[in-house]
Amino acid sequence: MTETIPKGYVGTAVPRREDHRLLVGGGKYAADLHFNGMVEATVLRSPVAHGHIRSIDVSRAQAHDGVVAIYTADDIEGKVAPFTRPFYKHIDTEVVKRSQLRIAPYLAQLLAKEKVYRVGEPIAIVVATDRYVAEDAAEMIEVDIDPLPALAGPEAALAADAPAIHDYIPDNIDHSFTIRAGDPDREMDDSQHRFTARFRFGRSVGSPMETRGVVAEPDTNRQRLTVWATTQRPHLLRTYISEMIGLPEEAVRVVAPDMGGSFGGGIYAEEILIAAVGFDLNLPVRWIEDRRENLGNARQTRDQDHTVEVGYDDDGRIRVLKDDFVCDSGVYNPFAITLSYNTAAHMRGQFKIDHFEASCRSVVTNKLQNTPVRGAGRPEAIFVMDRVVDMVALRTGHDPAHVRRLNLIPGEEMPYDMGMLYRDGAPVEYDSGNFVEQFDLAAEAIDHDDFRDRQTGMKAEGRCVGIGYSSHVEGSGFGPHEGAVVRIDGSGHVTVHSGCNPHGQSHETVLAQVCADALGVGPEDITVKTGDTSLLPHGGGTFASRSAVTAGSAVHMAGVRMKAKLVELAAFILEANADDLVVEEGTVSPRGGPGSALTFAELAERAAPGNELPPGMDPGLEVDSYFVPPAVTYSSGTHAAIVEVDPETGGIEILDYVIVDECGQVLNPMVLDGQQQGGLAHGVGNALLEEVVYDEDGQHLNPTFVDYLLPSACEAPSVRVHHQKPYLTPLNPIGVKGAGEGATSSAPAALANAIVDAMLPLEIEVSEIPITPARLRKLIEEARAAAAV
Repeated sequence: MTETIPKGYVGTAVPRREDHRLLVGGGKYAADLHFNGMVEATVLRSPVAHGHIRSIDVSRAQAHDGVVAIYTADDIEGKVAPFTRPFYKHIDTEVVKRSQLRIAPYLAQLLAKEKVYRVGEPIAIVVATDRYVAEDAAEMIEVDIDPLPALAGPEAALAADAPAIHDYIPDNIDHSFTIRAGDPDREMDDSQHRFTARFRFGRSVGSPMETRGVVAEPDTNRQRLTVWATTQRPHLLRTYISEMIGLPEEAVRVVAPDMGGSFGGGIYAEEILIAAVGFDLNLPVRWIEDRRENLGNARQTRDQDHTVEVGYDDDGRIRVLKDDFVCDSGVYNPFAITLSYNTAAHMRGQFKIDHFEASCRSVVTNKLQNTPVRGAGRPEAIFVMDRVVDMVALRTGHDPAHVRRLNLIPGEEMPYDMGMLYRDGAPVEYDSGNFVEQFDLAAEAIDHDDFRDRQTGMKAEGRCVGIGYSSHVEGSGFGPHEGAVVRIDGSGHVTVHSGCNPHGQSHETVLAQVCADALGVGPEDITVKTGDTSLLPHGGGTFASRSAVTAGSAVHMAGVRMKAKLVELAAFILEANADDLVVEEGTVSPRGGPGSALTFAELAERAAPGNELPPGMDPGLEVDSYFVPPAVTYSSGTHAAIVEVDPETGGIEILDYVIVDECGQVLNPMVLDGQQQGGLAHGVGNALLEEVVYDEDGQHLNPTFVDYLLPSACEAPSVRVHHQKPYLTPLNPIGVKGAGEGATSSAPAALANAIVDAMLPLEIEVSEIPITPARLRKLIEEARAAAAV
């Protein structure tokens, strides 16, 4: 499937309708919300990583002027249930069986009661007339903690004499599994060559512009509660609040206001606590996170160590890959196997390696829990795989471009079964694409052959310049479902309600484009509303590169159904054959007879209750639709980077960068370009700058932007984005694949490979992310010393 769907609004660079409202200050964020009688909350957090709580004395804080209430674990006991199930609770039984999955229960406290398990764990909630009073009062609370030894990494947690952090996980292994495809043992024995290598991908933070925020607006007289939260999953948060506070789900409304980014996350203790406190006090309560809290308590991610064994032949063909990897899950694991299994499922990427084994142990430590952040386990896999490809090239004396191309899955073999199950139980099958063609486009765009010619001269001048590639697939459109409602009101205006909510992805624009093509109106005649559980009963949310696939498909299906209803109604009114009617520009008319056109407003009036309608037709112009994806669909991309290294400082300059992507039907190329550029900036930060540092006592050493480095406009490179011709997926009605995370996922590997190439003939082994100047200088010094010997 290589042809696009018929041209309409979909596929065109319709300007973002969100931009004007946001740029002129018309956005409404959690911190902008004010309600009569609203009070402010702050969180008292643990200063130590592990310890027994001997006592908590709130008396002095309680007496402080302006304090409304203070809640500890004792105060919420019996009123608010603890976390008892992961956010993705369903794991396919066949996956469990085939992978020999062992997984511990998810039991997380909202407020620390007898023990604290990490620095920053909430101990108390202070509610006061304003934030300043709440902060002052929190400092007056006296907490006596008897410190316990902290296990600040998997090596310590897996030691033979390591104590159990949680009694119900005696070996500190939250979960483990082994996946096999083909016959990896036999292929390893039959390979002409083999080697073993170790890789580390350090811990980083998803750092959106806006920190987290929650506002609870209760109405206890009517036993109702509205919660405004910076959440990616309003419907799931509603479910958790309902279950944990004990309110009927119908009595809880969750609204996600405008959001300044997210990049991942889940359901947080603060969201449940503020909702519970607001309902208990019958007062509007607001909590806005500060940046230090955000860096230490919101979204830390990555943090994996891999030991791989590779079997390959003289020509550079990789026959088998075995990977034994360890994930630092932090103190709790709310996402079950999401991150670890994502890593295993994406490890081989675009490469035809039919014999494969991945064994994982996810280890509990005294750190913040590990959560999905843009890429969600893929960057680690891609870094390992793409470094392996270049290491094979170096060992066989071939250009890495040759080895890469040699090992790619040929286009004529698509769709391609990778011989394992995805975590939803469906086979990992690449549904469409052409990876060789994509690589050739990237090599041509970066002008590979010309660069190799110029590189020789530049190196003779003493310059360290190199080229590196990375390729990826991105399983996108994860279920279980997404919903949409299309409604036409009495004025003829179209409104779309979606269960997905944006935090930068352009839902208002793109979903309007999809509906416009399905319905036969312009996007300017459509209003898109999202992020409110009162708009439709079921919604999945925005995560896992799923919005274009699931929300787009649901909106398309609802639009098609609405169009059919309009045509049926107009045919009834005009006494015409439905096949002879056309829908365009907000009217339904006989083909070639626009004088008999019925406007959407006229049809809405006729569809009102009490009027004669076609047999079996319900009154009103409102239809809903739910899309349930049969499996994830795989987008793909190839990155090519040219860098220059200063070997004396370890400094890295990105001279050129090319991305070639393929994501099926492109809904809006301008928005897609933005996703690629933003994703690349995120990936460059992961590759070169960002690293969360804990000491051996579990203290977070860099919880501010003074020490935790993000890329600025100076470090984020200009990128040339090319869109490969679309290979439409058959797995959804609009042929689209998600593309929100691939650019982040491939950047570290592309840059690492380019750095290694730049330093040749000095052989350095870049095996750890981030590649900081100090780390790179050390590698260069070690390689020089080895070369001298």
